[in-house]
Amino acid sequence: MLLGCLRIQSRPVAQVTYILGLNAYHGDSSACIVKDGALVAVAEEERFRRIKHWAGFPSESIRYCLAEAGIRLAAVDVVAINQDAGANLWKKLAYMVMRRPDLSLVLDRIHNKRERVGVATEFARAFPCESLRAEVREVEHHLAHLGSAFLVSPFKEAIAVSVDGFGDFASAAWGVGRGNHVEAEDKVYFPHSLGIFYQALTQYLGFQNYGDEYKVMGLAPYGEPRFMAEMRQVVKLEEDGPFRLNLDYFRHHLEKIAYEWENGEPSFSTLHSARLAALLGPARKPEDELTQRHKDLARSVQAMYEEAFFHLLNRLHARYRVDALALAGGCGMNSVANGKVYRNTPFKRLYVQPAAGDAGGAIGAAFVVCNEMSGGAGPSSRSSPRPTGTSSGRKQGEGENKEGKTRFVMDHAYWGPRFSDEEIGALLDAKAAEIAAQGCTVNRVEDANLLCRRTAKAIADGKVVGWFQGRMEWGPRALGNRSILCDPRRADMKDTLNLKIKRRESFRPFAPSILREHVAEWFQVDDDVPFMMQVYPIREAKRALIPAVTHVDGSGRLQTVTRDTNPRYYALIEAFRELTGVPMVLNTSFNENEPVVCKPEEALDCFLRTKMDVLVMGEWVVERG
Repeated sequence: MLLGCLRIQSRPVAQVTYILGLNAYHGDSSACIVKDGALVAVAEEERFRRIKHWAGFPSESIRYCLAEAGIRLAAVDVVAINQDAGANLWKKLAYMVMRRPDLSLVLDRIHNKRERVGVATEFARAFPCESLRAEVREVEHHLAHLGSAFLVSPFKEAIAVSVDGFGDFASAAWGVGRGNHVEAEDKVYFPHSLGIFYQALTQYLGFQNYGDEYKVMGLAPYGEPRFMAEMRQVVKLEEDGPFRLNLDYFRHHLEKIAYEWENGEPSFSTLHSARLAALLGPARKPEDELTQRHKDLARSVQAMYEEAFFHLLNRLHARYRVDALALAGGCGMNSVANGKVYRNTPFKRLYVQPAAGDAGGAIGAAFVVCNEMSGGAGPSSRSSPRPTGTSSGRKQGEGENKEGKTRFVMDHAYWGPRFSDEEIGALLDAKAAEIAAQGCTVNRVEDANLLCRRTAKAIADGKVVGWFQGRMEWGPRALGNRSILCDPRRADMKDTLNLKIKRRESFRPFAPSILREHVAEWFQVDDDVPFMMQVYPIREAKRALIPAVTHVDGSGRLQTVTRDTNPRYYALIEAFRELTGVPMVLNTSFNENEPVVCKPEEALDCFLRTKMDVLVMGEWVVERG
């Protein structure tokens, strides 16, 4: 079959080497490439398109992944996509018969599915005159989430849980992962969803943008859970573990809820019904002041989510008697709840990969297919390759993972584009006049230890530092390669950051990056948290020492840093510790109301248009006079 210049050819399954995983047609579109069972590259489309949460076909992410793997499209053996139009079909039909929703809802879903099945057409548009020989495999949405949680985790055995809004007519799924296999043993189906509950209440509180749920998490500690009686009318817990929504307070089950992406940015129409305002009072408009009532509502929303979440987890632990938990789905981004798993459940180990939401479906789909095609055997002994350009004392791909397994383990997040010091230098030369016009100087510091000491001194002196190093992080968090760094000891640093760069709501906290060996000294936990996906209490005696990263409730969303996974970032924090006695820095994403920067050009532009004091890109240092 010929589509433009794209040639579709069959290829024997036995020759599988490269698997291209996709999250397409959801928010946070993404792509990854897996070679012989090990991840080579993965990135979200928003980083290339420069539109937050970009949805649609991730052509630029695919282009990057192919380039990083050093192959053309014709070398890909399987395209794995994290949706299956035929999944849960009987549940869909039963719902239509029993509930008789608005016909426009049914027609809209059919129309969307028809738009989304043309993967070959999408490749033909994006890669004209290249051959696609790959088999296209659909992986049910929540199975992809479970795969993204367990199949890259350090666990031999774990309970895998996916909780989100909706995907393939389900909102949650769980099962036990063992070795190289995981499957969904049970699910929560449309129209019941904890993700929809949280999103609807986020809209009700006046935060209308796609992905604004983290604002409710940040606002919640300023309030009290005074509305729990009302929340328990909205969400009902079932004895065997799952949850149900009181559908009187929602619209999504009977009416068409518009899900659009104009120019790639997703948006939803209102999910809650008028009954919610009758229960809780008038909804807040985006321009309205945030009152104590809104803060109490935010705390109650978070508390209700946690009540349902831990109810489910406790029932699953009682059923399966497995102490490790691998978590994914959009609700897996709720770092506040994640940080309470050890306190509120019997689980003893937790893994949340850095892109737990829909973006992570790309790696989940790829690894589900990879393990199916290898018969569950997985690749020969390998763990995560070390980030290129950051020597760890081991060769890339050497060694076993922490539990001696024979499958890939994601223990770092550095899978995106990288840029050489020569490329950065050429950019700075080309922009020399613009840089000089702002009174900035440019220097190259080739000694890595000196570079880290100079940067640490700038941070200790109260300067705001843009830090651009190595490969870009996977997931929404800046983890030390595309970061803005500051002194956590300065009580005024939060306001300084918001004034100079971030220009965001004052109630939102900033996070610390801490040397792994010092975690127990500063936090009420002693665990690996490499991806900034858990919030934990800071020890009370330490809170006054690091006010810039201590939230109003005494907590911090920490990131643990090891010499092995990011030696340069580790050396920087170690240099700051030697200067100050504090083994951490404030770390926030390198951006200004845009996706996190990907390229040196974007980092330099952000530096020049804001009031950042220092920019360190590779070995190059740009400093305001």
